[in-house]
Amino acid sequence: MDSAHTEGGFTRRGVLVAGTGAALGVSVLAACGGDSGSSGTSASAGSSAGGGGALAKVADVPVGGAVSATGSDGKPVIVSQPTKGEVVAFSAICTHQGCTVAPADTILKCPCHGSTYDLATGDNTGGPAPRPLTEIPVKVEGGKVVEA
Repeated sequence: MDSAHTEGGFTRRGVLVAGTGAALGVSVLAACGGDSGSSGTSASAGSSAGGGGALAKVADVPVGGAVSATGSDGKPVIVSQPTKGEVVAFSAICTHQGCTVAPADTILKCPCHGSTYDLATGDNTGGPAPRPLTEIPVKVEGGKVVEA
């Protein structure tokens, strides 16, 4: 018997490909299947006390724009600088179905169903999202944006 075949006639490659495809499918469904009733309040004030470190350097956040980051709890965050020196942060979890929102020029946009958010306030500005993004309290320390 050829060593590339198993008892049922499947190749090892075929089994690996099928398993990888199944795992990828579960990951995609998990990303889009968030709890629509969730408020997205995953980060809490004072969470940087656990040693979470900086979300971003202020110099890396464009004025009138935003960057993606990871919070101290490991969840996705958006850090925005609406005007020079003003820094705000929001949960990057879309309030529609839990996909990850990303900066898109002067707005924040969900790639799954097209919801859009204001990068200065987190307010939803379009699409099916029922609520604004949850604000995450931040402060600037030594030129870095940290959770407050």
